[in-house]
Amino acid sequence: MLIRILAFLLETIFFLLIAGALLRAWMNWVRVSMRAQPGGFVMALTDWLVKPLRRTLPKPLLQSRVDWASVLAAGLLALSYALLWGVLFGGLLDAAFWTSSFGTAAVLTLLTFALKMLIRVTLQTLLVLVLGYAILSWIQPGSPAYGLLARLTEPLLTPLRRVIPVMGGVDLSALVLLVLLQIGLMVLA
Repeated sequence: MLIRILAFLLETIFFLLIAGALLRAWMNWVRVSMRAQPGGFVMALTDWLVKPLRRTLPKPLLQSRVDWASVLAAGLLALSYALLWGVLFGGLLDAAFWTSSFGTAAVLTLLTFALKMLIRVTLQTLLVLVLGYAILSWIQPGSPAYGLLARLTEPLLTPLRRVIPVMGGVDLSALVLLVLLQIGLMVLA
């Protein structure tokens, strides 16, 4: 029971940190002001890692539209989660494990675990953003939160809107995107 609680807490903390770094990168990509919420929260959550990375990355990467420091932070956090999980629950501290032929397989397993975590957090974060957008579009379409969620989800919804017709005055693109994200999570699992 205690191990399950520890695993849950570890996953929750890293999920929040990785999602914060990814959301920071996405907000910078779509040019959303970081002064308003959730920008302030995302920056407070990730500055400790993103700022040092910005100082170490080459200048051409920093001048790109992609916030590579935030993307790299998310990747490093996912890798840290995989390593910590492996140490706590996977027997990575066992010296016999590393000296055997399983050492290379262990590294590949950790990298795969980290990549799956990164993809899962990305899909689940997008799921929350699109779900919030869809709900607010029905309840309170004039609110500032709706405007923010619209800016964050438009790059994903626009290509779907070109393909999916409006039915009875209802835009189904958000529903289709939610289904696609859920399918992505199922495939990942």
